[in-house]
Amino acid sequence: MSNYTKLEFAALDISGRNYLSWILDIEIHLDAMEIGETIKTGNDASLKDRAKAMIFIRHHLHEDLKSEYLMVKDPLTLWNNLKERYGHQKAVILPRARYHWLNLRVQDYKYVNEYNSALFKQYRERGFEKYSDLISCLMVAE
Repeated sequence: MSNYTKLEFAALDISGRNYLSWILDIEIHLDAMEIGETIKTGNDASLKDRAKAMIFIRHHLHEDLKSEYLMVKDPLTLWNNLKERYGHQKAVILPRARYHWLNLRVQDYKYVNEYNSALFKQYRERGFEKYSDLISCLMVAE
């Protein structure tokens, strides 16, 4: 049976490849609905708020994940189960992304760090009072 109602954002994939963006989306939406405390440890949320949160979270899960966590009725328990299952991705993806960012090449500079160093050196040497003034000058020169 498929969902006929529109999703606010992509459902959590069974592989968990979108877990990091998914948890941010869930947290933001639950806070906007004023039920964000339901996924925090030691909360005193009402049964009605927990039910709303559970409906919302389950609505944004892959069908196979819904089936797997069918018996879980508390949003905090579901949240912690998913965190245990996919939470390791932060430790894997974040260092790789940082490595790629540090090794990103920008125009004539070999690395971003060299580009930033040269840019800030020009900023100080030319006596610009604001960083935005330097950027404006460089854009005009370009």
